[in-house]
Amino acid sequence: MDRLYTMAEVTVYSRGGDRMRVYVASSWRNKYQQEVVRQLRAEGFDVYDFRHPAPGDEGFHWSEIDPDWQEWDPETYVGALAHPIAEQGFQCDFAAMKDCDACLFVLPAGRSASWEAGWFCGQGKPTAVLVPEHVEPELMFKLADLICVDLGEAVAFFKTTDLGMGGSR
Repeated sequence: MDRLYTMAEVTVYSRGGDRMRVYVASSWRNKYQQEVVRQLRAEGFDVYDFRHPAPGDEGFHWSEIDPDWQEWDPETYVGALAHPIAEQGFQCDFAAMKDCDACLFVLPAGRSASWEAGWFCGQGKPTAVLVPEHVEPELMFKLADLICVDLGEAVAFFKTTDLGMGGSR
């Protein structure tokens, strides 16, 4: 990444109309993520895509800080969180989280996506969990407003959700 983006540049979805803004929380390794983003956009939602947060931006990668990031010890990892590239990646995603109306947590996913979805639940924003394949059961997903196995269920939920009524648990 050659430059830092302003917050206006990372908000790449349309702000026109009353379209719900959905944050898709998932994993870089999730094979469903890009298709979920595409289908949500086709349904008329404004969608934040962490893999492409701004034009020409391929999202945050630890390898931008250090190609050997997978070999870090705990102290190196904690120190890397303060690196300007890590800070910019965090600010980009967190600005989008604050700007979005709802969250779709797409399994399988990892730690970051879990923290993101938990933040949405804590903010009282509508949150759905999509379980498109076999995963290890997780009791705390009950914090979400919807747990579904089909993207159509999540679409219907978001289309009928009063933005003031999310996070009912």
